[in-house]
Amino acid sequence: MIVYKPLTTEEIRIDLFAHFYRRQKVTECYRFIDGIWQIKECPFIDDWTMEEYQELTSCLQHTLETDGYVLGAFLDQQLKGFISVESCLFGKNHDYLDLSSLHVSNDMRQQGIGKKLFYSAKNWAKKRGAKKLYISSHSAVETQSFYQVMGCVDAMEINEMHAISEPFDRQLECEL
Repeated sequence: MIVYKPLTTEEIRIDLFAHFYRRQKVTECYRFIDGIWQIKECPFIDDWTMEEYQELTSCLQHTLETDGYVLGAFLDQQLKGFISVESCLFGKNHDYLDLSSLHVSNDMRQQGIGKKLFYSAKNWAKKRGAKKLYISSHSAVETQSFYQVMGCVDAMEINEMHAISEPFDRQLECEL
């Protein structure tokens, strides 16, 4: 049985990810060409290095230190999914909160974990006064399909920081 629990700064250490498998085999991605999103062949394997796990650990700790939200999904006390939302409202009307990460371990995908994590993030963001979640999303077709099912659409306002740092990401929003 999957157990969902908010994480603490002390729990977020590199060994938390010992049984978490980020690997994603991507064959097609969306690319913004001539003013529209088009599916293009783009084969690669997305997998995190130890340095990327260390950076992730630091980012998640920072999220909590700045009053954000990090929720983990555990199977047999092993992390199998997580989501994080930053605490600062932004946008011209200050109605967005940034969903900064959502990942499910490769061995546990297609079991509803991502949906439960996403719903939890929506509830948390709504309680914090947000009207929308902002998602700078991987452009893989599978990732985009998930966010479409969750009700996400192209963002009305683009967060320039995200667009510049991840130029192939698709900038999405989801009303709460």
